[in-house]
Amino acid sequence: MTSSQPAQFKSEITAMPSWLRRPIGKASELSTVQRIIKQRQIHTICEEGRCPNRGECYAQKTATFLLMGPTCTRACAFCQVDKGHAPMPIDPEEAQKVAEAVQLLGLRYVVLTSVARDDLPDQGASHFVKTMAAIRQLNPDTQIEVLTPDFWGGAGAGEAGQRQRIEMIVEAEPACFNHNIETVRRLSGPVRRGAKYDRSLRVLSLVKQINPHIPTKSGLMVGHGETLEELIEAMTDLRAIGCDRLTIGQYMRPSLEHLPVQKYWTPEEFDQLGTLAQEIGFSHVRSGPLVRSSYHAGEE
Repeated sequence: MTSSQPAQFKSEITAMPSWLRRPIGKASELSTVQRIIKQRQIHTICEEGRCPNRGECYAQKTATFLLMGPTCTRACAFCQVDKGHAPMPIDPEEAQKVAEAVQLLGLRYVVLTSVARDDLPDQGASHFVKTMAAIRQLNPDTQIEVLTPDFWGGAGAGEAGQRQRIEMIVEAEPACFNHNIETVRRLSGPVRRGAKYDRSLRVLSLVKQINPHIPTKSGLMVGHGETLEELIEAMTDLRAIGCDRLTIGQYMRPSLEHLPVQKYWTPEEFDQLGTLAQEIGFSHVRSGPLVRSSYHAGEE
């Protein structure tokens, strides 16, 4: 164990199992998307996070755009996105650029996510709404899912400010409102620095309070040393606040600066987790080693 690793974690399992190795996708599909986003100086979490499914998703006419720049004001120990306390100002043309990219790529389903922007007065909630409006103007038939941060920090921090920001996005009527709890309660502190387990549950609870008709979704990332019982507890907590959909995937260490992998769950174990999630009451479940938050999002 290195000195930087929390006491909860053991040394990394270095041998990656065969089921986590897969081709990245057709070069033509990747290059088309990469060219368009580079030309417009916008970002996708598919590229910034090096998602293993990006070729498959691009081929299915779905993509996840990363709003408000590639630098996050939080420092979660699992995440590959760059961190920093002074990210760049938001590009005032970003919403229009994203809308144009959606049109050029012919995307049928779009997920909008963002880095945490605790430096902004409304945490970037209004920018989500602005981007949704721009996409709909050029692409009226494209469905839009949001995958948001918790909107807690910055000016107006606290429950009232959080509710106001979430209301802003809910009133724009996304096809689905996604916010990930990422891990079980016991590991939330060391894995999700700057975030809290109950605060994330509150995000999804507020969405249902404001508009119970909007589907909500969350994601769990296994491999940090959680137990099956803890995962069942997390699923039960999510269903208790009305969360409809769930994704479960394997954590893969992006670099030696990130938390070590404690366990590679097998495909059979992911099948078991998926079955348990359905039994607990989720209407849509994606569970597999390479599943990520937006995996097959447009098929819900």
